[in-house]
Amino acid sequence: MTESPDPSGPARSAAAALDPALLAARIPLDAVPAIDLGDFLTGGPAERKQVARRIGEACRNIGFFYIVNHGVPADLRAAAFAEAKRFFDQPLARKLEIDIERSACHRGYFKLGGENLDPEKQTQGGDLKEGIKIGRDLPRDHPLVRAGTPLHGPNQWPGDLPGFQETLQSYFDSLNNLGRQLMQAFALALELPEDHFDRDLELPMATVGPLHYPPQRGRISEAQIGAGAHTDFGCLTILAQDEIGGLQVRNAAGDWIDAPFVADSFVVNIGDMMARWTNDIFASTQHRVINTSGRERYSLPFFFDPDHDAEVSCLETCCGPDRPAKYPPTTGLQHLLDMINATFDYHRDKQAAN
Repeated sequence: MTESPDPSGPARSAAAALDPALLAARIPLDAVPAIDLGDFLTGGPAERKQVARRIGEACRNIGFFYIVNHGVPADLRAAAFAEAKRFFDQPLARKLEIDIERSACHRGYFKLGGENLDPEKQTQGGDLKEGIKIGRDLPRDHPLVRAGTPLHGPNQWPGDLPGFQETLQSYFDSLNNLGRQLMQAFALALELPEDHFDRDLELPMATVGPLHYPPQRGRISEAQIGAGAHTDFGCLTILAQDEIGGLQVRNAAGDWIDAPFVADSFVVNIGDMMARWTNDIFASTQHRVINTSGRERYSLPFFFDPDHDAEVSCLETCCGPDRPAKYPPTTGLQHLLDMINATFDYHRDKQAAN
């Protein structure tokens, strides 16, 4: 099931000194729901509804939760972490052979500082992390690719790491299935038929994005941290994190709290698109990463978003005379493009040039 973290929180290197604005509260693990997904995956209607109710409560009251008994094999997740580390251990020149700036669909490697999730506060070079964007691997002759649909196309795979592509593709497929299940749970939690979102998930815009955070030392301020404070762009995020720690989440009360490693679990949080769909009934969760452990940190976020042409407008159960819709309708693709352009300079410049 679950493993309680060290109550003192994640280890902090003696060489790192945090600005007071970056300190987070230590809270008991049971203050954050750890939801057993097993009954939803294998149970009948009553069991599925009960699990969905707990998920809905977490999305309304806290904005994030852990899931256990989620059906993703532990050895597959361990293999994905190992392959990610193998990739990031390469020299920079080898990693840049799949530079994201060479991709027509925002796939490939981005170097330290290549993404800035909090540009207003992070003024010293962007996020202190490097990463890879791996999405749905569509061939160049796929109709959406031939039509030039943004964010759709082939991945850039490293050519010198046997087993990397196969492992990350298997991990992608497993998390894609889990994402579909969670969307059904969200539908039930919102008093909708459980297949409500299925119509928007024929070819979901999903991405697995392995990340590497080097240790941060010295005086640390909001001018640069591992990942600046942000909300995720899309629908939902399913995060596998290692035991190093460093993830902080802002709860509904506005307090920063540590979200520690829990063995065999995923952290799930709501993104801006789901908040928009639900008229902020499910609020997107602000979070950040600060690696003060003195060790390398790795994580595997999986971003699950609907089809490019999915209409993102207020759900019927989330608005009414006393709760009018806050946001104009958009599409899944347009929403993501707006968000990506705000955090990746190269992508914004490329779109402007076209």
